[in-house]
Amino acid sequence: MAEIHLKKLAHSYLANPQKPDDYALKEIDHVWEDGKAYALLGSSGCGKSTLLNIISGLLTPSQGQVLFDGKDVTHLPTEQRQIAQVFQFPVVYDTMTVYDNLAFPLRNRKQSEAVIKERVHEIAAMLELTPDLKKKAQGLTADAKQKISLGRGLVRQDVAAILFDEPLTVIDPHLKWMLRMQLKSLHQRLNRTMIYVTHDQTEALTFADQVVVMYDGYVVQIGTPQELFERPAHTFVGYFIGSPGMNVLPASLQGNTATLNGHSLKLATAYTPKSGEKIELGIRPEFTHLSREASANSLPVTIRRIEDIGRHKIARAEFQGKEINIIVPEDKPVTPEYNQLSFDLDKVHIYANDWLVKQEAA
Repeated sequence: MAEIHLKKLAHSYLANPQKPDDYALKEIDHVWEDGKAYALLGSSGCGKSTLLNIISGLLTPSQGQVLFDGKDVTHLPTEQRQIAQVFQFPVVYDTMTVYDNLAFPLRNRKQSEAVIKERVHEIAAMLELTPDLKKKAQGLTADAKQKISLGRGLVRQDVAAILFDEPLTVIDPHLKWMLRMQLKSLHQRLNRTMIYVTHDQTEALTFADQVVVMYDGYVVQIGTPQELFERPAHTFVGYFIGSPGMNVLPASLQGNTATLNGHSLKLATAYTPKSGEKIELGIRPEFTHLSREASANSLPVTIRRIEDIGRHKIARAEFQGKEINIIVPEDKPVTPEYNQLSFDLDKVHIYANDWLVKQEAA
């Protein structure tokens, strides 16, 4: 296991990068704690795989260092970093049995057959592969093959970290939940540093102790699932985390009064914006409320449609051309007559140029 320090790290695929937009990975300086589970979360092209490949040694960064337990490994090849990597598509040998696939990394390192047998049976039991150990991999399902791939990453005891690059993409949706839970359980049992790349917020939030949210090459927030939900540091985090994501509304602001298209709201906190800043108000659908009567702090909205998903309803509304999502408890009525929207004011966030601002007492 290892503590991984990404020290003033950045990467560009251009020979002579001149400006921030030239970098696929903007500068990051962060310590990944030994034994914790991390998820790299973001949409396609945000820099997740670039960062993972730098950690694994498949890519040398344009600047900065990669430190494992304080040792500079920036220019060391993958095999000298003691990294196990599980890829999006299962890497298995079809002509080998499941047992031999799992044993392969250990045999490559000249482990004794007694040690190999013990480790293979231990990992097979964890992944519920014991009944398949004597079967050829060729005839197995995609999810079974991915479990073999996972097992090959887990079977070694000398790894500094295990890296997962979208490992459940090819898995049937009905089996993803089971494999996510198995991975979480395995992490708790093995206590190894694990880094999991995904664009799926459910995978990230159910697997990781800490989620690293990436956007346009930047790490915009690192936090627990609760921190990302309750206090998104960037509008992208608010949008990407949650279903539906956070509502973000253009606003002007003076003190504790926000103005949205001519309608004023008195907020619980105050902020005086700087000249030229783009100001937006963020509120999660969970903290919005519909009523039939206007109040001093409500906004007029038009209900466009209502989606009943069982545990609650989602009202898709519109405020002067801007879509707003409202989560309505299953036992609460909602019809087109419920056209006044209010917020839990202590849950409102203010963003300047997409970044959360520190607010003052009103």
